[in-house]
Amino acid sequence: MARTDEEIFAALEEYSACDISDALLKLEKVPNGTTKYAGFIADIVKFIPKDDPLSTESQDEKRGFKAGTHWVDHTDANTVVLLDQPRGQKCAILGGIMALRMKVRGAKGAVVNGRVRDLAELRSLGFPVWAKGTSTVGTGAEAKAAMRNVPISVDGVTVCPGDVLFCDPLEGVVRIPNGLIHDILELMPKLIAADDKVKADVLNGSTVFEAFKKHRGS
Repeated sequence: MARTDEEIFAALEEYSACDISDALLKLEKVPNGTTKYAGFIADIVKFIPKDDPLSTESQDEKRGFKAGTHWVDHTDANTVVLLDQPRGQKCAILGGIMALRMKVRGAKGAVVNGRVRDLAELRSLGFPVWAKGTSTVGTGAEAKAAMRNVPISVDGVTVCPGDVLFCDPLEGVVRIPNGLIHDILELMPKLIAADDKVKADVLNGSTVFEAFKKHRGS
């Protein structure tokens, strides 16, 4: 019997971002010559420079924003919103008002590949936010929202609409490809059991080399 989304997410909460990254390194396939990332870091919003001539208005609500609407008002419930900012910008692309609207819309949190501001407001909201940096400058100084629900790359990791963003308050954010969730849940207990045996052997005086060879096969 297939698990519901709620059951899958509850099962994932038993693990850490590091556990999931370890499983991804075993399971995820990448083209030859490509570096394998275990995810690093969905409801995706891509920002562009404010002077870019690309129109931010679209009749296609799945990919853009209709005229007379604000990008944050398109936030979907029960998602983690991923915001992508152009490299090198100094402004923030998420602040207190945007985070408040996301929370009211039912989002579970936000991951910002860029900068945020209004930190006191963000902390008081009880709305989880992960970001690369901070700024005091508002979005309008340099950026504008251009597209939504499009694949983006975060430090070499491609995140696609529908992927799961696992947000760990201690370890960081991991992207789980939608098609690998069940395989990851099956593999993680085996990897953790092997690591527990390694730790026990090391505690009893074994070298890491010997313990890895015995329990990890390497």
